[in-house]
Amino acid sequence: MDLLNTLVEKGLRRELPTREEALAVLATSDDELLDVVAAAGKVRRQWFGRRVKLNYLVNLKSGLCPEDCSYCSQRLGSKAEILKYTWLKPEEASQAAAAGVAGGAKRVCLVASGRGPTDRDVERVGKTIAAIKEQNEGVEVCACLGLLADGQAEKLRDAGADAYNHNLNTSEATYGAITKTHTYADRVDTVQKAHAAGLSACSGLIAGMGESDEDLVDVVYSLRELDSDSVPVNFLIPFEGTPLAKEWNLTPQRCLRILAMVRFVCPDVEVRIAGGREVHLRSLQPLALHIANSIFLGDYLTSEGQAGQADLDMIADAGFEVEGAGTTTLPAHRADVAAAASAGGCGSHGGASVCGSAGSADSAEAGCGSACGGCSGHSGHAEAEAAPVPAQAEAGEVRSDLVAVRRRGAGTDIAPNA
Repeated sequence: MDLLNTLVEKGLRRELPTREEALAVLATSDDELLDVVAAAGKVRRQWFGRRVKLNYLVNLKSGLCPEDCSYCSQRLGSKAEILKYTWLKPEEASQAAAAGVAGGAKRVCLVASGRGPTDRDVERVGKTIAAIKEQNEGVEVCACLGLLADGQAEKLRDAGADAYNHNLNTSEATYGAITKTHTYADRVDTVQKAHAAGLSACSGLIAGMGESDEDLVDVVYSLRELDSDSVPVNFLIPFEGTPLAKEWNLTPQRCLRILAMVRFVCPDVEVRIAGGREVHLRSLQPLALHIANSIFLGDYLTSEGQAGQADLDMIADAGFEVEGAGTTTLPAHRADVAAAASAGGCGSHGGASVCGSAGSADSAEAGCGSACGGCSGHSGHAEAEAAPVPAQAEAGEVRSDLVAVRRRGAGTDIAPNA
């Protein structure tokens, strides 16, 4: 297929596809699906081999958010029966994080509901970061606290944070239909603040909210322009009690095409399968590992995920390996720039290091919502058997049987699912 050959060649050169090419990936048929996965897999293996990075979510503060993000179970007015609690103490968060690290997680993502942190909140999270790093040598910590004020990204960096997550979620054109209490520009500003402070920028999207193919391509091109090191791809978990509870618009095949499009547009960045993979990819999860090089281990913010051991078995059975703490995730041409940015306090990647910018094969061989994952999914943890999943939910109906609310891990007395 000429389209896929062209996309592979561009991906190996870190060259940006045209919008028409990106849209064409989303328009491919189910008969062409394995060809699409194989093509995206060539690009994935060029930059990340067969490694899978594991990330672990700790929900520091759950529910009672004043923002009205339609997809979020923690939103203002949400009737979803999720766990609600105020800030975990640093030692509690560190204990929760240790479970994920013991399960193989290389990065711990600290998430707190709310519009954005106060300076006191930033100080509190700084102590939590210190506690986690003291207990877990070499672990990466990503903070996800909402909209940042001036100077807060620098304080998080100085406290030991390695990355900051703030998802764009959807296109600028449709953002106002999803959220009214803040703007798309607010989100872009926070990602830029994090980047400028020398933090690795982690920013992604949520698919399945009723958006068009054009919206999906728009947001991924915006993420490329922001030069996010990590792009979490969330698939909407339609929580009962939220405005999008009836938005069942995804099939496993559609999810794979979306992941492939992201990989082609951002070939050399960490593409992470985030919230909703169990609900929407289901038995095709292992196939998605041929496109994405990163997943969340175990549970999500307010919903349960696949058992942690099942994640590890899936990775091994698919012929992949868990990325070790001593391995640099990003290709050398990106990792070197990120390290220099962190040391110099300037997060601009610039030049040929920009995601997808043209580069030589030699350089290739020389060698990142108000909550991480968009609140539609995240991690806590514990041993539990996953409920059987019906073949496919139909659009327009509430399917509470497909969504299990998290009742274990952070904020509870039950062991986490790591």
